[in-house]
Amino acid sequence: MNRLFHVPLSPFCRKVRLSLAEKKIEVELVEEKYWERSSDFLRRNPAGKVPILKMDGQLLTESGPICEYIEERFPDPALLPADPDGRYEVRRLVSWFDDKFHNEVTSNLLYERVNKKVMGAGYPESRNIKAGAKAIKFHLDYMGWLLEQRRWLAGNTMTLADFAAAAHLSSLDYISDVDWNRNENVREWYAKIKSRPAFRSILADQIPGFPQPPHYADLDF
Repeated sequence: MNRLFHVPLSPFCRKVRLSLAEKKIEVELVEEKYWERSSDFLRRNPAGKVPILKMDGQLLTESGPICEYIEERFPDPALLPADPDGRYEVRRLVSWFDDKFHNEVTSNLLYERVNKKVMGAGYPESRNIKAGAKAIKFHLDYMGWLLEQRRWLAGNTMTLADFAAAAHLSSLDYISDVDWNRNENVREWYAKIKSRPAFRSILADQIPGFPQPPHYADLDF
């Protein structure tokens, strides 16, 4: 049985979960308190990070390479285009969300509001929360601009770029930190991707001490 060591609200773990679910690959989810840095965990990944995917006796780390490994082993349905230009655009946007969006938004909102409390790492820094709340507006506007020209973020078919974006936004949506009224194109895109069967597991997540907001699992939000 495949096994994914993960943290429920981690966008990097969610991206891998979405890829696995879209390709109908069964996996056992094992929550990993990575901040406790247990010896078993560090043996699985000396870098001390999640996700870790155990598949066919291998331990795979780093969400980007994991997703590409899954894509190469299980190419149907495709989450990367066949042409080099299309693959470049998907990879560019995955990097955008996992790097720029993560540093400017996710780390300032989700990590401050949730991770610090769960890890017992102190209180949220209000200046970081303000910076994240300001930055997300720019990112939503950029996504809206992309979606004015395309059906999905990277083109006319759904790709790993959409899963990378949805992984971050769904984590933030759990703590009601996304203004879905800011851009109608983004709202419609999220409703569309949120309704996919691959999203069911994510919408069922429950974080102790952080109840789901009423709209979180509503497909017609």
